[in-house]
Amino acid sequence: MKKPELVFVPAPGIGHLVPTCKFAEKLLNLDKQLCITMIIIRPQAPFDASINAYIQSFSSTITSDRIKFITLAQVEPPPFEEFTKSMENFFSLMISSYKPLVKDSITNNKDSNTRVVGLVIDMFCSSMVDVANELGIPPYIFFTSGAGFLSFVLYLSVWHSQHGREFSLTDSVLDIPAYTQLVPSNVLPSFALNKEGYTAFRNFGVRFKETRGILINTFAELEPHALNSLASDLELPPVYTIGPILDLEGQKGREENNKEEIMKWLEDQPPSSVLFLCFGSMGVFEVPQLQELAIALERSGVRFLWSINVSSIDSECSSKFDELLPEGFLSRTKERGMVCGWAPQVHVLADKATAGFVSHCGWNSIIESLWYGVPIVTWPLYGEQQINAFQMVKDLELAVELKLDYRMGIGGILTAEKIENAIRCIMDSENPVRKRVKEMGDKSREVLMEGGSSFNSVGHFIKTILDG
Repeated sequence: MKKPELVFVPAPGIGHLVPTCKFAEKLLNLDKQLCITMIIIRPQAPFDASINAYIQSFSSTITSDRIKFITLAQVEPPPFEEFTKSMENFFSLMISSYKPLVKDSITNNKDSNTRVVGLVIDMFCSSMVDVANELGIPPYIFFTSGAGFLSFVLYLSVWHSQHGREFSLTDSVLDIPAYTQLVPSNVLPSFALNKEGYTAFRNFGVRFKETRGILINTFAELEPHALNSLASDLELPPVYTIGPILDLEGQKGREENNKEEIMKWLEDQPPSSVLFLCFGSMGVFEVPQLQELAIALERSGVRFLWSINVSSIDSECSSKFDELLPEGFLSRTKERGMVCGWAPQVHVLADKATAGFVSHCGWNSIIESLWYGVPIVTWPLYGEQQINAFQMVKDLELAVELKLDYRMGIGGILTAEKIENAIRCIMDSENPVRKRVKEMGDKSREVLMEGGSSFNSVGHFIKTILDG
């Protein structure tokens, strides 16, 4: 009897590849007959280095011979003009151009001992539904963000039928079914305000409905209202809540040798005393904003670990940070603060000393912070982070608001006073958000246990693909 095989096509971004690989690993552990093929679309430099490093690291930790990786040759990217119009649409066009290669790789790598039971494609790879249809394989979407954002993507078609255009900052508040609160237009993702980006995501939503199911990296207890909203859409295929999918080992960074120093510093801090500031692999601030943030940290008096991502700076050289930050800041705060480049985020959040997290509100960061019961201060920068921040603060009451509508490069300068107020709020041991986040962290573990909502949902998905 042939073994069942799932083929995955993750988007070429580390924030998409990692949860996809971790979910694949979970499936292999749950079903001993299942085989998995991961088709890798190589990103353009410099992002290919982090992708290659992760695949090598992940492959080395997997003992199963039931998973294999196929890396596709690079194709000519769309004209750069498309990138200047919309990064999201450029990305969509680029991935679509890989359809022939994906089809050929599935066809040419057939194993006589397996039968392909599903093509699991990233949210950005929805054009691959065409490949699934041509090969007669059931397609599924792997959605790396939450149910609220999925609902917003699907809402784009509703909006378009009513207005026939992208959103505008002058639009009134929006009544989007997935959110309990009215959504102001200034917290919509930047792509929704851009014709090309809006069109790309609207098309994604249309293709989602052509699949056999949608796998979401969330859990029922976190987003009950949004999930109920999705369940009421009769045109939508089944939704499987499979989260939280986490990389608890943590990705290896360019300055992995800093990890030991960072963790040793944390060990020396009192329990629940440190504010962690980290803004993802793409989060970069201009010097004036860095200086305002430094002033806020100094005035607040809190202990802090601050990861500054400035690609042009050698993070191991503290004198470089001296040039960016207010004169004397590092020396005045050295007894209670540490400034670094790359930081092992998941290990920092897991440490008993960490009490708060100033974050860009990427979905992976959100679920990691909830898992460890560390409340977030919202400072969104790009992607869907603005609407994630809105949901966390206004809908779910699981975060402290610093800013909901900040956009990297055009967000203006957040003043030291405003930042300091948010810092003091999150570090207040009596803040009710802290208790709610701790409770949600406990639930995030329970849902993965036998009988938990996500455990059952993953089991249902496995049964569906095996039954055909």
